[in-house]
Amino acid sequence: MSIIKTFDQYLCKGLENVPVLREGNVSKEEYSAFQYSPENIQGPGCDIDPSEVTLPGCSCHAHSCLRESCSCLQTYGQTCRQTYDSHGRLQDQGDTETGYCRPVFECNALCGCSEACCNRVVQRGLGLKLCVYPTEDRGWGMRALEPIPCGTFVCEYAGEVIGFEEARRRQLAQGLEDNNYIIAVREYAGQGPVSETFVDPTVVGNVGRFLNHSCQPNLFMVPVRVHSLVPRLALFAGRDITPQEELTFDYSGGYSNTPSVEKLVQSDPGTEASETGTRQRKPCHCGAQNCSQFLPLDLSVLNN
Repeated sequence: MSIIKTFDQYLCKGLENVPVLREGNVSKEEYSAFQYSPENIQGPGCDIDPSEVTLPGCSCHAHSCLRESCSCLQTYGQTCRQTYDSHGRLQDQGDTETGYCRPVFECNALCGCSEACCNRVVQRGLGLKLCVYPTEDRGWGMRALEPIPCGTFVCEYAGEVIGFEEARRRQLAQGLEDNNYIIAVREYAGQGPVSETFVDPTVVGNVGRFLNHSCQPNLFMVPVRVHSLVPRLALFAGRDITPQEELTFDYSGGYSNTPSVEKLVQSDPGTEASETGTRQRKPCHCGAQNCSQFLPLDLSVLNN
């Protein structure tokens, strides 16, 4: 039987509300170059410090905000109902046809509402019992140790927020055996400009770094803004999840397996067979019935 120990001793350093458990043994040296951070940090090429309060707050003075009077809940034309229900579960899971989600704006430090406001969920941090464990053929994975109802916030995908050129540089520097943790989120707001966010948890990140890809995932990602214009990449349960079930999300972005990958690195026809060789796609081992057989080639993309 595998020994379960507290992962915080080596990784989380007590920075999460709930200790993240580990199944199996791992040396301190294996994570000596990894710095745990429960939230995003500013990296090269990022002009905005994610920790700065840059968004205005609502003027609500009630215990909990209502959409009819809360500017946070009304931002960007969110649906007529509350963002979260009374249990803190996300009510709007996006467009069922495309699988893409809509952004969320939570109340922040400048808001007049209480800390118990129903529009404060992701900012409260990790609240579930999770376990990082070694999989048979996909490296480390993460699973639930308790039932997770549909719509429940599970964790963030946090790391260094970097610029486009830095993301491109880091990806080009990767070898065929290197894992690509960089997520690119592109948000489309009608005819307006496209907002891009690049998050890399390779060296600095949180427990979301250990989530594996699946072509039929049980989590979906939503850009959630709290204090800053820089979104937090929050992962929510797309269905009811049972204890011991592995937690996964689609690295290509959507939840309904709609193709949504956009290549960050475009190869010129004359340079495909360069000294580094032709870029190869890694096989997917998710085991889903609708498995595409390959992981997304380049950076993942979420369209809104």
